[in-house]
Amino acid sequence: MDDNWGKVYDTKQMIRAEIAREILEQNGVAAVIVNKQDSVYPILGLCEVHVPMTDFVRAQTILANEDSLTESE
Repeated sequence: MDDNWGKVYDTKQMIRAEIAREILEQNGVAAVIVNKQDSVYPILGLCEVHVPMTDFVRAQTILANEDSLTESE
């Protein structure tokens, strides 16, 4: 991933990463998912949500205030 992007969220569940990405995009922040899960053993590895560094702090604030992402995995 380019140095201009930073990881704001990671999870073992792809659906949670999709939710985080959608929340960010609804708030005007571009976001992409980087799937680092093993293709044979999906319980190994994480799905990461990355945003441009120019929106990094804003994205962290948005996700920190999102109740649907604070539940335990």
